[in-house]
Amino acid sequence: MDNNRDELHSDSGTRETGGEDATLDPFEINFLPQFTEGRGPREPFVNEFGVTIGDHIYESPESPLSQWTEETDPFIMAGDQWVHPFKDIGFRTAENRDLFEKGIAPSDQGERFMHRDKNSAYNLEDDEGDREQ
Repeated sequence: MDNNRDELHSDSGTRETGGEDATLDPFEINFLPQFTEGRGPREPFVNEFGVTIGDHIYESPESPLSQWTEETDPFIMAGDQWVHPFKDIGFRTAENRDLFEKGIAPSDQGERFMHRDKNSAYNLEDDEGDREQ
């Protein structure tokens, strides 16, 4: 087996990894102790909409996604009730692993949220100057 790749074992629900805890869920990481206290449940839970979060079954008849219409307000899918505190694919990003496994905070320049190829302040001075006249 290649120890550089995660391999999920469907019969046991564990994975063999190069140095990672094999009992972790495929979307779970090795949180430092300061990030585990008060996070919430490790097991799947049912949110206020009756949708089980953390079971990796993404098709649910109770989910607003399964009942979406033009009248559905996207806000209904916003909030922590849709994110598992330990088993979210977003934890597997390099930035989140640095923070939650190594304690390395994102840079204070906010680089992780920047779109380097987009300048959202483009012509800002021109727009403000036009308003003052």
